[in-house]
Amino acid sequence: MRLIAALLVALHCAAAAAQQLRTIPADARRGQMWHVQDMIVQIDDRRVLLSQGAQIRSASNMVVVPTALPPGSVVKYQMNQAGQVHRVWILTPQEAAQTDRN
Repeated sequence: MRLIAALLVALHCAAAAAQQLRTIPADARRGQMWHVQDMIVQIDDRRVLLSQGAQIRSASNMVVVPTALPPGSVVKYQMNQAGQVHRVWILTPQEAAQTDRN
């Protein structure tokens, strides 16, 4: 029983540590995002393409496919030089409550 309790504590600590390692670049923009179709997303009121190899990270920092993006997600995102969405971070409620510095 002690072994199981120790394993559960270790797993909880590992999950908490992994979440603390999440860093969102300071130049990431904030918006609301919806998946429209295929490689097209809508950010606020405009539709844009996802880049090849685009990554969408959930609030728990797991990579999700575009079709799994919850509609109206509050996100931070980065664009590539071609004007396509390249990196997306779905914000936790705590992150969404913070005001942007830029």
